[in-house]
Amino acid sequence: MDVPGELKIAPRLLLGPGPAAVSPRVLRAMASPMLGYLDADLVAMLKECAAMMRQVLGTANPLTLAVSGTGTAGMEAALSNLLEPGDAILIGANGYFSERLTEISSRCGARVARLEVPWGQAVSAADLRTTLAREGAKVVAIVHGETSTGVLQPLQEISTVTHEAGALLLVDVVTSIGGAPIDMDRVGVDALYGATQKCLGGPPGLAPISFGSRAVDALRRRRSPVQSFYLDLTILERYWGGEMVYHHTISMPLVYAVREALRQALEEGLEERYERHRRVAAALRAGLEALGLPSMTDPACQAPMLTAVAIPEGIDEAAIRGRLLREEGIEIGAGLGAWRGKAWRIGMMGESCSLGNALTLLAALERLLGQAAGRAVRAGGAVAAAAGAYAGWGSRLPAPAARR
Repeated sequence: MDVPGELKIAPRLLLGPGPAAVSPRVLRAMASPMLGYLDADLVAMLKECAAMMRQVLGTANPLTLAVSGTGTAGMEAALSNLLEPGDAILIGANGYFSERLTEISSRCGARVARLEVPWGQAVSAADLRTTLAREGAKVVAIVHGETSTGVLQPLQEISTVTHEAGALLLVDVVTSIGGAPIDMDRVGVDALYGATQKCLGGPPGLAPISFGSRAVDALRRRRSPVQSFYLDLTILERYWGGEMVYHHTISMPLVYAVREALRQALEEGLEERYERHRRVAAALRAGLEALGLPSMTDPACQAPMLTAVAIPEGIDEAAIRGRLLREEGIEIGAGLGAWRGKAWRIGMMGESCSLGNALTLLAALERLLGQAAGRAVRAGGAVAAAAGAYAGWGSRLPAPAARR
């Protein structure tokens, strides 16, 4: 029997839509010894993680925890706990992940209505008000940071309109958690779910989720049991709340990792962390513009952590991405859905979000685009533009050593 050799992974610079890099501190934490799933130390860790998640999300919600699984598990948990067959949900459809919201809601037996919005634009509160008046809904679902388009959805007016209609506001924060303010309680978000592998700085595998009082009331008033046992928050909240009840065997290394990632985020300071993402995004976009790679997203609602750029005519986007990975060890993302073949998606998230990484990518793109047929690229122009935008941002960030 042939046995593979020792696992050796070549380093990658992860600058796509996720996952992002994981810090050495998080990797060290993952190597800690295993515990039993009802070990008192593990249960105490879950409570610590929930408390730190509340700080990052800007909430005091007691029902705040992480389900085992990626962001899609968080999406399915939120929808399956809020929706029963026949319930109405209105989805702001402006990207790939609103399509997934639609699919899962349909599988929950909900009556799904969609507010269609062009990709690259945000959902407008005025359009939402009009659609809600026509359709009605128990739940309005919005993606905060749309990974397919780089839109950061403004939430305050959406929340006001949703509550005026008597509906619950559910928000996807998979891409934005740890990279942009969420302020769940202040904004009035009733329920949300996220993921750990992007701006939060952990590996994939746990999905933060939080239900406010109105969402909890809806959960308690269900006419039927939650259709997913594995994602039933009425059971999971007991485990995360410290009760010695068996539900499933949680991944201890992922708990260790998320605990350390949350500690790092809070040590850096949330406002400083958000400012770092904004500043690096400004530098990256200045460099991309110098390369003739304009953003495809409405400038009024661009997310700092994800930039979708239009691919110039005559450029083989897959070939450039392939060479970036093979020759430079840099990963960026292709376009999804309606933007497949038309866009690159570049992520500056969490541990991966730094000026150095932005300059490294820009220098590599300068070289590769300069070699492409019919492309004239001024050597050093993109790097200089990015460095100038970063220097002119007007605020100082903590030194990289503060994030070690």
